Amino acid sequence: MQDPFDLDATDAWARWRDAKLAAHPTSVDELVVEVRDPRRLTDAEAGKLAEVIRRCNMAVYASPLGDDPDKEIVRALGRRFGLERLDHNMCADGDAISSLEQADEEPRTGYIPYTNRPISWHTDGYYNELDHQIHGLILHCVRPAAEGGANQLLDHEMAYLRLREENPDYIRALQHPEAMCIPPNVVDGRELRGWSCGPVFMKAPDGSLHMRYTHRKRNIRWRDDPLTQEAVAFLGTLLTPDNPHVFEATLQSGQGLICNNVLHTRSGFEDHSRRLLYRGRYFDRIRLS
Repeated sequence: MQDPFDLDATDAWARWRDAKLAAHPTSVDELVVEVRDPRRLTDAEAGKLAEVIRRCNMAVYASPLGDDPDKEIVRALGRRFGLERLDHNMCADGDAISSLEQADEEPRTGYIPYTNRPISWHTDGYYNELDHQIHGLILHCVRPAAEGGANQLLDHEMAYLRLREENPDYIRALQHPEAMCIPPNVVDGRELRGWSCGPVFMKAPDGSLHMRYTHRKRNIRWRDDPLTQEAVAFLGTLLTPDNPHVFEATLQSGQGLICNNVLHTRSGFEDHSRRLLYRGRYFDRIRLS
């Protein structure tokens, strides 16, 4: 069977593209699945979530748990979909699940997810080493902000599709091993992470498509060639609310996002002393079978 992500496999690509466009949701409402308890999904609930994830690499679950602060909600939901290997990133809690709330002490105060400032388009862990990429992501809302804190979401496969349809050479440029480089993270003269260089699009070991990306304008080095610059500029035109494949959702208490690390944002918010989300980053991709 031909690989649709092989740029020379035009027939396989056309079939994959047509199926993807036909199945993709047309509104954020199609992402939402009602569940009784994410820690104990019924087979029917898990099946509905899997169906949505197959279509667009993400789903939003809505439960009546309210502001229950049990982190087992994230752990159990992840296990149900094969998400086991959590990324113990620097600012995560001791159990590797991050409590995303307003921070008042170092080192979290220096990182935007722990503030009330907006976060531009990105995939999580884009600065990780290539053999430690984040493939699965869960966000669970314990308490929303009084105002703001919305996420915009874009299936990374749809971004790939639009780029490839515009110009297959854009994909070639963004697959270059030095397409996107993130400088070292240095704090108080100590290097916490070295240069992180790699492609924007790459194939995961299971053959799925993976994306690492940030829309940041500073502290980033794009490969200095015209085609890469054109590809990045075109990708930027897709990351707008005008794109019909961009969805917006503000998670409420008891709701969450489970996804294959799709492109996402977060708007700024008020009443930052209230807002609390849990985030689980996984080296695994969601298992649907």
